[in-house]
Amino acid sequence: MDWRGYDSPMPELPDIMVYIEALRRCAVGATLGKIRVSDPFVLRTVAPTTEEFSGRELVGVSRIGKRIVLAFAGDLHAVIHLMIAGRLRWRAEGAKTPGRGALFEFFFSTGTLVLNEAGSKRRASLHLVEGRAALAEHDPGGLEVPAADLDAFRAAISSERHTLKRTLTDPRILSGIGNAYSDEILHRARLSPFRLSDTLSDAEMEVFFKSTVAVLGQWTECLRKEAGEDFPTNVTAFREGMAVHGRFGKPCPDCGAPVQRIRYAESECNYCAGCQTGGRILADRSLSRLLKADWPKTLDDLERRSK
Repeated sequence: MDWRGYDSPMPELPDIMVYIEALRRCAVGATLGKIRVSDPFVLRTVAPTTEEFSGRELVGVSRIGKRIVLAFAGDLHAVIHLMIAGRLRWRAEGAKTPGRGALFEFFFSTGTLVLNEAGSKRRASLHLVEGRAALAEHDPGGLEVPAADLDAFRAAISSERHTLKRTLTDPRILSGIGNAYSDEILHRARLSPFRLSDTLSDAEMEVFFKSTVAVLGQWTECLRKEAGEDFPTNVTAFREGMAVHGRFGKPCPDCGAPVQRIRYAESECNYCAGCQTGGRILADRSLSRLLKADWPKTLDDLERRSK
């Protein structure tokens, strides 16, 4: 079985930021001709209508968590949530826009914004709203870490008692972080994904904060350079240069221990036992229950069994 099927390649803050910057270059200041919705499921609102957006100028592009917001003249907003498999494409003015597979198309005077979604499940969404109050209803309320200080980060992390993995990926606590970058953040901070959020010392909290800022900043800059002046096309949760995410079984770049994983639902958590858990291998709910006494509990156990 392909282990990648257990992960969620949902675009996260670095990917969304690069989309936003590209849309600002391509479409801000342009006039929208029309919106064509090819799959009715993607449009989740009935008012305002798509026709009310026609002829309006795109005045800004911003982000609410993992959602992309297109702001039009007259206080109208299009809120796009890519979910797991949704991806945006840009077709320059005059270029043919393939209708097959497109969930919606925004026809601007400078080109066309297209949403595609891989697979048969339709999870991506488009909400058309009017006014700041209606727009605010789409904000889960999580802290914007790149703009926050240590005190605000500490308050957010301490607001609820969860594992650090869940805390990082809860949009009500922190904004824009998902499965991929949470793995990288926890590895950078040398923290176990199962560590509880209310057990961190002041020193650990500071390292956690700096690691979160550093990982998000590093990957945003990396993806920005990769895209250059082009519209981003390689939006994926698996990237060369990641320390642990998507690297199950491969050596940790820092200590050389094999990267471990925990599977749950349709996702997985990747970590380094050598760097993050003191050599202890965390229990995978399904496999450890199946293997029972044969489940390796430490890296030493794993090495002995492999021999």
